[in-house]
Amino acid sequence: MNVETKGPLRILVLCTGNSARSQMAETLFNELGRGRIRAESAGSQPAPRVNPLAIEALAGHGFRWAGHAPRGLDGLDRERWDFVITVCDKAKESCPIFPGQPMLAHWGMPDPADAVGDETARRAAFARRCC
Repeated sequence: MNVETKGPLRILVLCTGNSARSQMAETLFNELGRGRIRAESAGSQPAPRVNPLAIEALAGHGFRWAGHAPRGLDGLDRERWDFVITVCDKAKESCPIFPGQPMLAHWGMPDPADAVGDETARRAAFARRCC
């Protein structure tokens, strides 16, 4: 695949709540692709806050979360994206049309925020989805 862009690749990661999976993916893309990738994330139904276990899981693997509060899709359809990645089925179904024909990908995965059990089990669910 040959993607021609000026500057870093722009990646948008979409989820439902923008509180865990998409925030972790945004951090990983930005940290690992430093200088080559500029990732952002959003949700179709933003949660009130980022799940603290997502931030903890990232830190546990040596990644610094420098993200933002969960946000919606407003205005993102007017920006240029090289890749738009949905990480849950609900976001895939409500994904808007983006200009410039970005590459679209779906990488569905269970939401670690839905994990049940004690604190150890919930932390383990985030660690499995993180890195």
